[in-house]
Amino acid sequence: MGGALRVNKLHVRKDDMVVILSGKDKGKKGKVLEVSPSEGKVIVEGCNMITKHVKPRRMGETGGIVKAEAPLYASKVMLVCPKCGKPTRLAHKILNDGTKTRVCKNADCKETF
Repeated sequence: MGGALRVNKLHVRKDDMVVILSGKDKGKKGKVLEVSPSEGKVIVEGCNMITKHVKPRRMGETGGIVKAEAPLYASKVMLVCPKCGKPTRLAHKILNDGTKTRVCKNADCKETF
């Protein structure tokens, strides 16, 4: 079943503000720290925290239990508009100079970002 390599695109980018739609952190807002398009996952600051047991790797280094953000599926997050501050779906608009930009779909906002 050989096929062309498919590039997965996500609706969020690094440094976007998002709100969590489902799970234990539902309703929390946070900044996207990392995006993994191949897995379809994102890491959101302060959300989906896990505890890791870290072993010391070098002499003098301390181990212990560390809290870290775990990746979650991008479909579980929704972008927050920087102007109106509400969660929004994205529309795309092609400007006069030919560049493509993202647009807030809230009726009263329509802000490009």
